[in-house]
Amino acid sequence: MKIQFLGATGTVTGSKYLLSSGATRILVDCGLFQGFKQLRLRNRAPLPLPPSSIDAVVLTHAHLDHSGYLPLLVKNGFRGKIFCSEATFDLCKILLPDSGHLLEEEANYANRHGFSKHDPALPLYTEADAQRALTYFVPVDFGRQFSISGKLHGTMALAGHILGAAIVTIGDGDKRITFSGDLGRLHDPIMVPPTAIAEADYLVLESTYGDRVHDPADPLLILGKTIRDTAARGGITIIPSFAVGRAQSLLYYIAELKRRGEIPSALPVYLNSPMAVDATGLYEKHRQQHRLTHAECDAMRHAARIVNSVEESIELNRRQVPMVIVAASGMATGGRVLHHLKAFASDPRNTILFAGFQAGGTRGAAMLAGVDAIKIHGEYVALHAKVAQIENLSAHADADEIMHWLGKFKTPPKRTFIVHGEPPAADALRIRIEEKLGWRCTVPEYFGEFDLA
Repeated sequence: MKIQFLGATGTVTGSKYLLSSGATRILVDCGLFQGFKQLRLRNRAPLPLPPSSIDAVVLTHAHLDHSGYLPLLVKNGFRGKIFCSEATFDLCKILLPDSGHLLEEEANYANRHGFSKHDPALPLYTEADAQRALTYFVPVDFGRQFSISGKLHGTMALAGHILGAAIVTIGDGDKRITFSGDLGRLHDPIMVPPTAIAEADYLVLESTYGDRVHDPADPLLILGKTIRDTAARGGITIIPSFAVGRAQSLLYYIAELKRRGEIPSALPVYLNSPMAVDATGLYEKHRQQHRLTHAECDAMRHAARIVNSVEESIELNRRQVPMVIVAASGMATGGRVLHHLKAFASDPRNTILFAGFQAGGTRGAAMLAGVDAIKIHGEYVALHAKVAQIENLSAHADADEIMHWLGKFKTPPKRTFIVHGEPPAADALRIRIEEKLGWRCTVPEYFGEFDLA
């Protein structure tokens, strides 16, 4: 068995791990690179092997940095099965076509306004490509072994990160390798904690927050104060949000704030992400994967007014009254939130509130770093609005929670590969695991390959 790291090395995006056993080759995760341009250019570079030679894909979860390359993989010749949990399939049916649609919209916008360096600008893939990729999905149950290809078989355990997120263990009858995927929090108010794993010969471990612990402050209090203070200035709170996971957490907290009377019940709250609306409805279907009651699911679904059309989205930008707008994307890399930022970023009464990790090279990271203007659709927009962040609303385990999860292993893996983290986070976690647990750890490089002998 061999493993090659085709993504999520030195960065938190582009998760792709090529696992080989004999003549069988599979991918674990198939995500898009996001953030810095030199990373995004990797999405258009060919893989080191023909997609047609890959026998199967196993997804840990639906976020685009783990699944968003699949339409391009199929477009370029992949014809194998794509294994995932049922909830991940449900979310990918929302996320992937929307991703293709947005890529087409961005290319068309660039062509209309002439700001692309390419003529014509072409999308990485289309909505039709995404729909085609969905025909290769095969949902599997948590806790039940499934055959992948050749000698390889797999099992999935709840990771607690988002609906459907899985810790994936793959074996060939001789050895087993576990992929943590993105681990969830121990005490998240919505999601269950990640499942304990007793043993594995090898471990591929995420390290997004490998060098820090989350702020113990209650995010409910921070969110409520930010919204109240902004409304008191006559301003608008714009919250860039991932449509899956983060948007639902925000809606849950907003519903709770209104229930407690800590923000005015009459304050308009808008959810401007059709994808987030559809994803929120899945929480009722997959009740066994989270902590919410039926009543809490219902309150979450009705916490905001839904913005359905582009026309309604444009109309919001003409309003100059206190309100809250939750819109994709979470790092302000695309989607409808960009149009809201163009409309509202220059007004000092307003607040742009980020609710999670901002990868290097994204607009979100730049705004938090204090830039005085942001480039959107080829033009610079002055940034005078207050920029804030709720750092402890992340759906990722922090360094202490990762160590707690590792502490459940009865025997240490022969080697732990630390991935999905910026270099300081990955190396800090490596040092901590080596010193505290005595495990053998490696932080792999891009395209690094290892023999799991």
